[in-house]
Amino acid sequence: MYFCQQLLNKQLKRVIIIALSILILSPSFGSLFVYASFKINQKEIAKTICVQRKQAFNSCNGRCELQKSIKKYSDNERKMQDSLKDKLELVYVQNTAEINFSVIPVIESKENTSILSVKKPIGASNLTFHPPLYIV
Repeated sequence: MYFCQQLLNKQLKRVIIIALSILILSPSFGSLFVYASFKINQKEIAKTICVQRKQAFNSCNGRCELQKSIKKYSDNERKMQDSLKDKLELVYVQNTAEINFSVIPVIESKENTSILSVKKPIGASNLTFHPPLYIV
């Protein structure tokens, strides 16, 4: 039972990580989505929306609409970035709470309770404390 619960938790974590990664990366693939939707509907766009649709030898094939869509997407993205910058600037202006520090008096002890001051060292090992062998 415990093993199944751990396995379910790991799978749930993986699903959440993948979903959040897709959500985070999806804005960067926006122009790819515009291009993919254009390629899927290119014949329909060339027949109905394209500016040169009535010409006999149409070399555009709806690319004019693709350029308009990409420009529209980039303009919307730029507007969103500008609005995010404005919101970030508002976050920096927020007031901070005042913090009052109180002074705690230091209590000094007159007794020396250190072990080092009571007993002297017996000796030191020469194996541990030696100068370096090679100078680099």
